[in-house]
Amino acid sequence: MSEYRLEMRGVCKSFPGVKALDHAQLCLHPGKVHALMGENGAGKSTLMKCMFGIYSMDEGEIIYEGQKVTIKDPLEALKMGIAMVHQELQPIPARTIGENIFLGRYPMKKFLGFIPVVDHEKMYADTAELLKKVRMDFDPKQMLGELSVSQMQSVEIAKAVSANCKVLILDEPTSSLTSNEVEALFRIIEDLKADGVAIVYISHKMDEILRISDEVTIMRDGQYIGTWDCAGLTTDFIISKMVGRELTNLYPERHNVPGDVVFEVENFTSINPKSFRNVNFQLRKGEILGVGGLVGAQRTELMEGLFGIRSHTTGTIKYQGKELTISRPKDAIDQGVAMLTEDRRATGILGVLSIADNISVASLKKYLDFGVMINDKKVEELVQENVKKMNIKTPSSKTQIQSLSGGNQQKVLIGRWLANNPDVLILDEPTRGIDVGAKYEIYCIIEELARAGKSIIMISSEMAELIGMSDRIMVMCDGRVTGFIDGKDATQENIMELATQFEKV
Repeated sequence: MSEYRLEMRGVCKSFPGVKALDHAQLCLHPGKVHALMGENGAGKSTLMKCMFGIYSMDEGEIIYEGQKVTIKDPLEALKMGIAMVHQELQPIPARTIGENIFLGRYPMKKFLGFIPVVDHEKMYADTAELLKKVRMDFDPKQMLGELSVSQMQSVEIAKAVSANCKVLILDEPTSSLTSNEVEALFRIIEDLKADGVAIVYISHKMDEILRISDEVTIMRDGQYIGTWDCAGLTTDFIISKMVGRELTNLYPERHNVPGDVVFEVENFTSINPKSFRNVNFQLRKGEILGVGGLVGAQRTELMEGLFGIRSHTTGTIKYQGKELTISRPKDAIDQGVAMLTEDRRATGILGVLSIADNISVASLKKYLDFGVMINDKKVEELVQENVKKMNIKTPSSKTQIQSLSGGNQQKVLIGRWLANNPDVLILDEPTRGIDVGAKYEIYCIIEELARAGKSIIMISSEMAELIGMSDRIMVMCDGRVTGFIDGKDATQENIMELATQFEKV
């Protein structure tokens, strides 16, 4: 009998123009958490999709519980006891929590003795029992679309646990979770370990990896680099193996010099009484203004309001003293304001379109001949300029953006907005789900933009990122701005103090 629950040996997988996996391997022990690490594009998610039956391998083999197996599709993987929580959520918002959890495997009963129908009573009872088991206080009949992104991610984790799996793949499971929800997830993981479940844990958060993992496997450029016991490993060691070099600074030296105030927001209040209210702040030319706060502070909602995605009742926005009228995103774009949204899959990339289409879509009117025909040559010049400037790793500008790593997708989206040459650039969680190497590249892009005189607003839930990249930090709590901190004086403690200044009732 093998000591491993599951082994992957010599796995190769190619896509047009890209060899995503080059003789990769992975060995999972029962009852252990195995961290799978590497830069974006290293092949981690591709390897897991081969294990879960989403992709078929070009070469290689899978040994599951001592037997060589072929996994043709995810349903077969689930039946075998292999479950996966994907990095990019695919919820069905218009259905209940229970229906989402049991999608594709509903409990059935016979109506009139012979017509098979879904047994909703059993489904909701089983959902309630499952949610209790994983310590999630949700109503099984609540519509999934009513939940926050972090709550949806919690439901996805519950769904995976419901399959009574023997192998559980968690791909960036905490990317949208609050600290309390992360602690709840870790308790679930400890329970699963005690039940003998082998867990693959993919994350770029070093503190989580060192805390929760028993073993670490590192990949680079689709190849297996090595496996180590987690005990005694350091962040510096892991990073050096991931990127193939020493990474001495997590943040670039900053040479931007903030100038005069160019962007002003006064008494900005949402149409939703539970959202942002009476917000006032100023932004200088060439400044990076960080925006901090806990989940629910309404940071994203405020920025969406400034960009015209959400409605507001009162307040003014001024650029260089001139009041801007923004009631929809097109108004913001036309007046020099751009926004990189938080969820690149849902509101950022156009997945089935090419890199060229994604970069040029917001500025096509600049590349029209006679006002009606797209000048493909000028568009291609724009795309190639951005691919080079952003160091986007892609075989071709015609490659579908959904085949790129998260870091390269993010660079494409930044390139999209830079093609419009905006004066104010709002970045909502610009490095979420991105590895340390790609993060550094994006930090360099942000610093270069600020140095060139662009004014940057950067929302981040990572305090170290706020402190490392911001000239000033604006902190929000419960829809209000609770204070500003100079970047040089910022600490996790004074940010958290402002982030928890709830109004007394």
